[in-house]
Amino acid sequence: MAVRKPLRVVAPNEAPPAPKRPKTVTEAAKNGTPRELLVAMRDRVAVAVENPNTAARDLASLTKRLREIALDIESIDLRAREEGSDAEDVAADEAWNAAAL
Repeated sequence: MAVRKPLRVVAPNEAPPAPKRPKTVTEAAKNGTPRELLVAMRDRVAVAVENPNTAARDLASLTKRLREIALDIESIDLRAREEGSDAEDVAADEAWNAAAL
């Protein structure tokens, strides 16, 4: 997962970096991470859910799949935080104290 860079002061004439364009489903499937693929799938399914021309019979399964994908992304993000690649908000382990038992 991505490593966070420390914050720094912005130079007076410095422009912010251009935002990254999200990968398409095809791009993510070919050369993306599993998370990037899930994000691309989530975005694609969300477009279909919001489309007023989506058949009512398809809406329930699309909505269910959208929820499942969102939970999968959340799971990947949680695992990354717990494993330390994004551990700023995860409490450090406490020292073992046998007398506490």
